[in-house]
Amino acid sequence: MKTTDHSAPFASGFRQFALLGLIPLSLALLTPAQAEDAQPPVVDPGQPGGAPSDAIVLFAGKDLSQFRGQNQPEPKWKVENGAVESTPPGGIFSKEEFADCQLHVEWAAPAVPAGEGQGRGNSGVYLMGRYEIQVLDCYNNKTYPNGQCGAFYGHNPPLVNACRKPGEWQVYDIIFHAPKRLADGKVQPGSYTVLHNGVLIQDHIPVGEASTTAAPLSGYAEKGPLYLQDHGNPVCFRNIWIRRLDAAAK
Repeated sequence: MKTTDHSAPFASGFRQFALLGLIPLSLALLTPAQAEDAQPPVVDPGQPGGAPSDAIVLFAGKDLSQFRGQNQPEPKWKVENGAVESTPPGGIFSKEEFADCQLHVEWAAPAVPAGEGQGRGNSGVYLMGRYEIQVLDCYNNKTYPNGQCGAFYGHNPPLVNACRKPGEWQVYDIIFHAPKRLADGKVQPGSYTVLHNGVLIQDHIPVGEASTTAAPLSGYAEKGPLYLQDHGNPVCFRNIWIRRLDAAAK
């Protein structure tokens, strides 16, 4: 009597998903029974607008204890009404360092616009202190495409301009994979995927070894701090949290 192996299509499909990058290859190599037992860890997503249970909260509106100053040990940025405002001289670094990560940060340009082009609500979110996603008030304010709001600065313009009006809170959700040095000494590029106010604006854009313009740090590193730039404009930030995606760093 011929029997049918119903697990074969399951295993084949599981491996196909792995090749597409939809599941880890390590899971795809398991037998169906093992795969069913290899349950992902449980993460509480938190309240709407809040941080997941496995996130590192860098700023929750009260203090900058998770940051250090760029030009001084303690950051001098002003904390008020649940937000922090960029204040000269210099930006701020997170005390912890990160590589592959998911970052959530909310920001707002001044409600009363001043200046134009790059002089209007300018700041930046730098992963590893090296790779910048531009912060800029681009609501009815034109500038060069790879320097506008949401650009991977100097490299790649955003797919669309999703800016809200000046003074309104904007949201960046960033998936970042750091460049990695391989056994042969070559550097494998990383990538940026960015949502601005829930809209996809950077779709798996390559990140090479070279730092972006005006980055406070340079050169290859396995990990680095989050850096928020002071560009002389009073930009506010709130609700900053980050999740490590590199398993070895957890």
